[in-house]
Amino acid sequence: MATLLLLTVSISQLQAQKVGTSSMQFLKVMPTARATAMGDAYVSLATGVDAVFWNPAGLTTMENHEMSSTLTMWLFDTKQVALAYGLPMGDWGSIGFQFQYIDFGSMQETRGDVADLVRPVQGIPYYNPGLTGRTFTPFSYLTGFTYAQKFTDKFSAALSVKYAMESLWSEQSVTIINPTTGEIKSYKTYADVVLFDFGMLYNTGFRSVKIGVSTQNFGQQITFAEKAHPAPLAFRLGVSANIFGSEGLLFRDDMNRLTLAYDLFQPNDYKQQMHIGAEYSFSELVALRGGYKVDYDTEGLCFGGGVHTDLSGWPISVDYSYGKMSEYLNTVHRISLGVQFR
Repeated sequence: MATLLLLTVSISQLQAQKVGTSSMQFLKVMPTARATAMGDAYVSLATGVDAVFWNPAGLTTMENHEMSSTLTMWLFDTKQVALAYGLPMGDWGSIGFQFQYIDFGSMQETRGDVADLVRPVQGIPYYNPGLTGRTFTPFSYLTGFTYAQKFTDKFSAALSVKYAMESLWSEQSVTIINPTTGEIKSYKTYADVVLFDFGMLYNTGFRSVKIGVSTQNFGQQITFAEKAHPAPLAFRLGVSANIFGSEGLLFRDDMNRLTLAYDLFQPNDYKQQMHIGAEYSFSELVALRGGYKVDYDTEGLCFGGGVHTDLSGWPISVDYSYGKMSEYLNTVHRISLGVQFR
């Protein structure tokens, strides 16, 4: 009941926010190549250690401790590295840890008081737009802990506690002098916050139909300098099923599996969106995936694939996803590596 109440409060907050008003946008860059290849339609399919990123209740599906890593080549020079570790503890539930680091690359420093017409001793005068000749490297990171518990053979729930930090400058503070009044003020160039994720996973018991729900990035507002904005709170509700496979809705096939998934996605800084995804797997060794994101300005078609095998008795998975952006933005690539330890 407490989880349902928190989800209800989250939805009401989502409806109250305005478009484009959330902070820490890096929290929207989701890892896991399998999930993103299916167009993010994953809240009901999130299983194993990667569930900490999508629906933490999926941790309860682990039988052995697992580890995964994902490298995301995001827009321009931005790169994201995501690591996760999960450990099942029997009747005590399951725990998981996650770490994400975002490297925005090097940027040229500009200052308004440097912008001026430069008159060299020799040569033609030119306008300097404020470049100082120095560079800086902004970055962001997130660490998190998850606890998940299976309450029945069909229902599980989980809670994640996350610490997120974003730095916009090489130094931790900057001093500004008002040229008119001479007033001196010092501002932090970073912001940090504690956030929470809630998730539930329900296996209906009818063939392979599963329902998942999660609320992500629930917490207080984030303050940069003097302005405060909310974190990118997001609500996911989804359903998935095997069309054919060992528990297929249409027919049973132990070698081939086709899974369809649908997610309703509501962020706090945009209108309601939808995620549609499909995954075909042959003998659970090779998988092909595709998906589409509905009502997005820049994103749409996604696809990818993966290979699953054993290495000295340890199940290994390697997955890739491709995301098409708009005409003026480059594409997004993700590579994930996962291992189960026995």
